[in-house]
Amino acid sequence: MDSLPNFEKTLEGHGLDRPRRARITTLQVNIGFQCNLACHHCHVESGPLRREAMGPREIDRVLSLLERHPGIEVLDITGGAPELHPAFRRLVQAARALGRRVIDRCNLTVLFEPGQEDTAEFLAGNQVEIVASLPCYTLENVEAQRGRGVFDPSIAALQRLNRLRYGMPDGGLRLDLVYNPVGAFLPPPQAELEARYHRELAERFGISFHRLIAITNMPIKRFLRELVREGREAEYLSLLANSFNPKTVDGLMCRTTLSIDHAGMLHDCDFNLALGIGTAGEARSIFDVDDLDALTDNPIATGRHCLGCTAGAGSSCGGVLVDAAAQEAS
Repeated sequence: MDSLPNFEKTLEGHGLDRPRRARITTLQVNIGFQCNLACHHCHVESGPLRREAMGPREIDRVLSLLERHPGIEVLDITGGAPELHPAFRRLVQAARALGRRVIDRCNLTVLFEPGQEDTAEFLAGNQVEIVASLPCYTLENVEAQRGRGVFDPSIAALQRLNRLRYGMPDGGLRLDLVYNPVGAFLPPPQAELEARYHRELAERFGISFHRLIAITNMPIKRFLRELVREGREAEYLSLLANSFNPKTVDGLMCRTTLSIDHAGMLHDCDFNLALGIGTAGEARSIFDVDDLDALTDNPIATGRHCLGCTAGAGSSCGGVLVDAAAQEAS
């Protein structure tokens, strides 16, 4: 019998039902797995050799769904390094023309790749919000997680974005940073860590940004294999389960975000996408659904990894789900 912690049983133990989908306000689209980096924590296992990419038909369908669903406020574009996709700019411009907010989940170093020389200017010109990965403000921790030679271009990219008015405290273009723990532990309190990031990046490099997003490492893919190699899978899952916070459940990103993979298949979140778990019931694609509002109240497909999103202050692509006071109260 499987003795590892179970998300569904954890919910039951707190008298909670399986979460259900609310109205969709964000489409998160993974347009391909190609990336110039191969980070240890990457839950979709992106890298330079990956070639899976969303085709023109799927791109057009995403834009069609956006157009017919004005209640969807945000197009959240991820990868891989989404900027490497040949249709990235067309997707951005079309979504902006529809009046949607567009988020680019950027690894920063991609801005210095061949063919990307004007990408930062393109993003600024289209008022694209940037969510950039920077797991620490020190070289050692960043390169332990993301590879050697990554820190310096990441800092240079942030400085370049600042010159384009990204991250400015007077209301410039939106620039948020993402923190992932280097090891098998929960993120520290997001507000405290954010203050430290602001101080360290400003003093060391003159860098400004808006908000820090702290994301718990999910026990899937590369990170899970590392845990298994170290014999720490059960320990980490127990940490997550013992840190379960029932106050996080209502705010889970899977309730209002619909994730679409490069083949056009629908998923309840980017982590389910990585595991090939479709929306609850029969797996469906963007071509099977004309009315996304029909997905409202559907049960969310869950698994053991969901313990990561509900541990401590919670974790989502937008950061923690409850404030520090609520976390302590739980």
